[in-house]
Amino acid sequence: MATTSEAKVSLKLLVDTKAKRVLFAEAGKDFVDFLFNLLHLPLATVVSLLRGQTMVGSLGNLYESIQNLSETYFQSNQTKDYVLKPKAPFSATQVPLLSLEGGLSLAKRYYTCPQRCYNEYSENARSICRSCKNSFSWEMQYVAAANEVGAVGEGGFVKGVVTYMVMDDLMVTPMSTISGITMLNKFNVKEVGALEERVVDLGMPEV
Repeated sequence: MATTSEAKVSLKLLVDTKAKRVLFAEAGKDFVDFLFNLLHLPLATVVSLLRGQTMVGSLGNLYESIQNLSETYFQSNQTKDYVLKPKAPFSATQVPLLSLEGGLSLAKRYYTCPQRCYNEYSENARSICRSCKNSFSWEMQYVAAANEVGAVGEGGFVKGVVTYMVMDDLMVTPMSTISGITMLNKFNVKEVGALEERVVDLGMPEV
């Protein structure tokens, strides 16, 4: 799978060359899944993805302050990575632009006490066993149930057999001839000859 910086998705833009504006984008499943997954990701994961693109403001400052804070100030059963690299939902691993590599954790990773004192587990490898006081350093192997694997299907959220219309305000609707004509009327396009189709490739920096 390509890394986040290498992954690309294609959009087909309908441009009004006379008014010098993009009317809408014709997008496939990959781009729509990317947009939907932004609402599905933990906030720290979104900030982490944007760090290389000059993340500014309070969220960027908060993220950086945690990065710079010594582990000494964290509880013994907590780590900085537990805050900065939260578990991303399984669906996000199926989306090209969200190839969550470089340390971002994926869902379904559990730990237990190496002595197996109790039948207990945790998502945090530094959780402490109530009996032997050892950390939950033993990683358990997660095996997806058959119905869970089947539920993933193509991966992502939307079906791949449909083309979608994405507006500049991020409104997303299924593409159709009628919806296209409606958009032309909405933007008061008088000269169809002034319309031009352009294909652009988007990566994480452009997004």
